[in-house]
Amino acid sequence: MFKKILNGFIDHPILTSIFVTDFGILLFHRPPFLFSLIMLGALMAMCMYFGQKLTLFKD
Repeated sequence: MFKKILNGFIDHPILTSIFVTDFGILLFHRPPFLFSLIMLGALMAMCMYFGQKLTLFKD
C-alpha cells in the first residue's frame, strides 16, 4: 500500500510539489483567512484526485 502511494506521487511530480507546498504553508504559516480557505479547497481537491487515482483498496 505504501509503495502504491509513493508511485502515485512520483507519477505526478507537479501535483505532488504543489500538494506538499500547500500543506506546508497551511501547517506552518498563518495566511490571510480568505487565502487559507482557497488553499484548503485546493488541498482537498488534490486529496480527492490522488485518492481516485491511487485506488488503494481496489479488488
